[in-house]
Amino acid sequence: MLKLNEILDEKDKRLKCVSKEVKFPLTEKDINIINNSIEYLTNSQLEENLENEKFRPGMGLAAIQLGIPKRYFVIVEELPTGEHDPQKFKNYIVVNPKVVSHSEEMIYAELGEGCLSVNREVPGIVPRHARITIEGFNELGEPIKIRAREELSIAFQHEIDHLNGILFFERIDKTDPFNGENTMRSI
Repeated sequence: MLKLNEILDEKDKRLKCVSKEVKFPLTEKDINIINNSIEYLTNSQLEENLENEKFRPGMGLAAIQLGIPKRYFVIVEELPTGEHDPQKFKNYIVVNPKVVSHSEEMIYAELGEGCLSVNREVPGIVPRHARITIEGFNELGEPIKIRAREELSIAFQHEIDHLNGILFFERIDKTDPFNGENTMRSI
């Protein structure tokens, strides 16, 4: 399984690289990284692991965060469940993503964005589109199209930023970190 110390820290210059398009079929190493990322992200969101030092809660992980400059990422979304339902997750594996459309409405995460590569709180508003549509491929090379909104939209934009060498805090207005608080909707 993937370990927290394998995730690059924000000081690592490799995080500033623009990742390269992936050719299919994916390598066995890439498939293992995808599977290990899903396992880590799922475990990091389970309540019983919140106090475990092996995990920091995360929803997404781009290959570049593991030092691999390839255009793919994984998002594990926790789905709402009933009182007696087991926790359920939906996994997104996106290779060579392209944003094909987005809303004009901008939103931000009220509690701020976090990142497994940034081990500190960064106050401020990260403006994101409320809805986006992404096209790309799954791990088998089959075309996919995903429409995401709200929190999931933020997660997709965050991971695509990683593929382009951008860390979330670089989108915060340096002179006014809470700029947009009154013009954007928080979620």
